[in-house]
Amino acid sequence: MSARPMHGPGRGMVPGEKAKDFKGTIGRLLAYMGKFKFALIGVLLFAVGSTVFNVVGPKILGQATTELFHGLMAKVHGTGGIDFGKIGMILLLLLGLYVLSALFAFVQGWIMTGVTQKLCYRLRRDISEKIHRMPMKYFESKTVGEVLSRITNDIDTLGQSLNQSVTQLITSVTTILGVIVMMLSINTILTGVTIIILPVSMLLVMLVVKRSQKYFRAQQAYLGKINGQVEETYSGHNVVRAFNREQAVLDEFRETNQILYQSAWKSQFFSGLMQPIMQFIGNLGYVAVTVLGAILAAAGTIQVGDIQSFIQYVRNFTQPITQMAQVSNMLQSMAAAAERVFEFLAEQEEQQLATSPVPGSSIAGQVTFDHVRFGYDPEKTIIHDFSADVQPGQTVAIVGPTGAGKTTMVKLLMRFYDVDSGAIRIDGHDVRDFNRSELREAFGMVLQDTWLFKGTIMENIRYGRLDATDEEVIAAAKAAHVHHFIQTLPGGYQMELNEDASNISQGQRQLLTIARAILADNKIMILDEATSSVDTRTEQLIQKAMHTLMQGRTSFVIAHRLSTIKDADLILVMKDGDIIEQGDHQTLLAKDGFYAALYNSQFEDVSA
Repeated sequence: MSARPMHGPGRGMVPGEKAKDFKGTIGRLLAYMGKFKFALIGVLLFAVGSTVFNVVGPKILGQATTELFHGLMAKVHGTGGIDFGKIGMILLLLLGLYVLSALFAFVQGWIMTGVTQKLCYRLRRDISEKIHRMPMKYFESKTVGEVLSRITNDIDTLGQSLNQSVTQLITSVTTILGVIVMMLSINTILTGVTIIILPVSMLLVMLVVKRSQKYFRAQQAYLGKINGQVEETYSGHNVVRAFNREQAVLDEFRETNQILYQSAWKSQFFSGLMQPIMQFIGNLGYVAVTVLGAILAAAGTIQVGDIQSFIQYVRNFTQPITQMAQVSNMLQSMAAAAERVFEFLAEQEEQQLATSPVPGSSIAGQVTFDHVRFGYDPEKTIIHDFSADVQPGQTVAIVGPTGAGKTTMVKLLMRFYDVDSGAIRIDGHDVRDFNRSELREAFGMVLQDTWLFKGTIMENIRYGRLDATDEEVIAAAKAAHVHHFIQTLPGGYQMELNEDASNISQGQRQLLTIARAILADNKIMILDEATSSVDTRTEQLIQKAMHTLMQGRTSFVIAHRLSTIKDADLILVMKDGDIIEQGDHQTLLAKDGFYAALYNSQFEDVSA
């Protein structure tokens, strides 16, 4: 039986990211895995059993070798022959042990894989549910990539490391202990020689790993940097060419690539040293065991088969030492990934349920802002004292320059944030007295950034009300002035949109989202005018569709083109995060203030 080839740190010993609180994170992970404790006990028992049967094998094989040697010597001296029956029985016993070892290894692998995948499934489910309970301010302070990495990279790393490290840790520890016990049962002198070699191999491994770690870190860092450069250059290659920056980009890439090359070959070189070093140490052990074993056999202290068994144990002794170093690094990566996942799961959540909730099913659409005061930062108030009364069916337009804070009012209405003081009431009830989900069911939204998913046009419109019939979907499409366009498409309502809906135009995507909102039939609508990227005819269709959508509903319109909101019942003018003017179109023009200047400047721009 030969040992499997050992790998250097290029695969298993690359220094990974370390957890800030290794012990605490491992403790939380074990507590999280509490429901799998019986399965983990099974993994432990089967892994230990598999290793024990495997470790006993060489000694049994040594007995066969001894029997064969004695038979040959008896035949040479003419006193007997080889007892093939006894040797056959020993080999059958050995085969049975190895079959049991393989069977136990299969069972523990099957159980551990199931535990790992169930754990990953549970973590992904918990993160998905957590996302829906978290406040908007968290997502506005984090990038999409940071959140997605918890569900993808971190959980994958956790699952893979856990699956490999737990089994390998049990196997390695059991192998080391088992091999020492078996070696001691054969001969204490040979065992002492083998153990003396251990510190030498460990010292050499540590020196190589310490030397290679800085190069592996540099390799990982510059690999990420060069990937970023390639992605950035590829996505913006039109800009690079337009400004004739090809040579500058190439120079920057060559510089980074050169550093990556230097660190990569050095890290791989030191990684490659691991196997020859361990083989050299192992060979020294074989030589020492063979020479000393021959002396002891000649003295009659041990049998010839014991030497053969001991050589196999020396081989089996060095392998788990390398594996332990690999396991240590995997455990660090696993703990770092688990720590990030648990940090996310521990983030502050929104209170989803009110103490005595007001039913949201009977909302009529009357909205009152009562001396609202709010700031994203407690030290910086952006809405100081705002009051307004909006009757059911009225249209409120929110206008102002870019960055004025127009979306703040929308976020407060839907309780993405809560006011610092004052109150927002719907039908006389404070929005904080509604369950968040029921409150948000009263709102429909058409945003500037359209969101359509991969699926048919029929499915995308029906997303507004999942129990709607095909006839109701088509009626909503007609009301949104998009029915005729859909009929011209191959497949009509059954045409499949791709993941980013790029197989239809921006204006057509906007009309589909309006049809979805019409089908949802919410009492209060929030509309972010999105006609800046479409042609004049499509803009007119969108304006007609939005007018249909707003009929009979309380509507809040974030306006970019002031000519489209002249008929609004109330216009809120925002500047630098505060509401500086409010009233209808004629009243605000008569004031000759900021709104009048903003409106006239747009009119002049159009005239020009």
